Amino acid sequence: MSDRILALGELRDFGGSAFTFPERVGYLKMYGTHSQSFSTLQPGMQYFDVPGIGYVAYMRKWGGTFVLSDPVCAPENLKVILEHFHKRFPNASYIQVSKPVVNFLNLRFGLYGTQFGSESRIDLSSWSLSGKKKQILRTALNQAEKNNITVKERFSDDHTREISEAWIRTRKCKSNEIRFLIRPMEMEYRENERHFYAYQDGKAVGFIYFDPIYRNNEIISYVPNISRANADFRQGIFYTLMAHAMDVFKAEGVPYLDLGLIPLSLDPATEHQESGLLKRLLHGLYEKGNFLYNFKGLEFTKSRFRGENFKTYCCHKRAIPALEFLAMFKLTRLL
Repeated sequence: MSDRILALGELRDFGGSAFTFPERVGYLKMYGTHSQSFSTLQPGMQYFDVPGIGYVAYMRKWGGTFVLSDPVCAPENLKVILEHFHKRFPNASYIQVSKPVVNFLNLRFGLYGTQFGSESRIDLSSWSLSGKKKQILRTALNQAEKNNITVKERFSDDHTREISEAWIRTRKCKSNEIRFLIRPMEMEYRENERHFYAYQDGKAVGFIYFDPIYRNNEIISYVPNISRANADFRQGIFYTLMAHAMDVFKAEGVPYLDLGLIPLSLDPATEHQESGLLKRLLHGLYEKGNFLYNFKGLEFTKSRFRGENFKTYCCHKRAIPALEFLAMFKLTRLL
C-alpha cells in the first residue's frame, strides 16, 4: 500500500481503478471495519481509488450510481474521499452507510440521510446461550441434536450448489441470488472466509459463509453473509450453525460477531436529516412488502441473538428517490 497521502488539490485526477487488486486488499485489511467492506470486492463493482487514502465501491444501473457501505479508508480521511467522490458523482446514492457518512454528506452537500435498516453486533467475550430471552436458540440446538445434526468447519464445497438452489426455490425472490447488498456466494477472492456446514447422517443439509471484518490488519469480527439450509429445517439449522461458529470464534479470541443488515428494521422516530416521506414509505414496505423479501422473518431471526443494534442509512439527493430505489431493486435482483 502506498504511504504517500495526496494533497486535496491532487485528488481531482483520481476516480478510476488506480489500485491493483492486492493493493485494494491491503486497504481492506487495514480499514475494512464495515460489515460490508468484504462485499466491496464482489464481482461487478467499480471503484473510486485514491492512492494513500482508500477507495469507494459502487455499482451503476440505469445511469444511477450506488455506493455500497462506508468508504474503505481511515476515519480521518472519510471527509476527504467523500468530498471528491461527490464531485465526480454528485447524484450518487449511498446504501448501508454509517452516521458519520450521513452527517458529512448532509452538512456539506445537503443530502438526505434516511435510515435504511439496522445492524447488530455481539460481544463474543460475554456471549453465552443462557437466559430466558435465548430459549429459542437452546430449543433449536436441542432439536438439532435429536435429529442427529452435527456442525463442522470445512472450506471445500459440500453439496453447496444443491442446497442453495433448493433454498432459493423456497424464497420470495426465486429467479436469482441477490447481489450488491448480499455478495454472491461464489467470489474469486475468498481469503479468510469461514465455512460451517451442518450434517445429518453424514449429508450436508445447510451452511453459513462468514466474511472477515478487519481493523489494522487484524480480524476483529465475522459476519454471516451467505446462509442456506434444507427447507425442512429452516431457522433451526441457522441457529445451530451460528451458535457453533460463535463458540469457535470466541475460543480463537475474535472480539465480535456482526449479524449484518436487518433491512427496514427502523426506529419510528424521524431524525432531522431524514426524509419523512421516504421513512413512511419504508415503514409501509416493511409492513406490506414481504412478497418481495422476508423482512419481518429476518428481523425476528437476528433479534434472537440479543446483540447491540445500531442504525444504518441510505443517503439520497431527492426526498423521494423513486427512480433510484427502483434501479437499486433491479440492481440487487429483488425485482
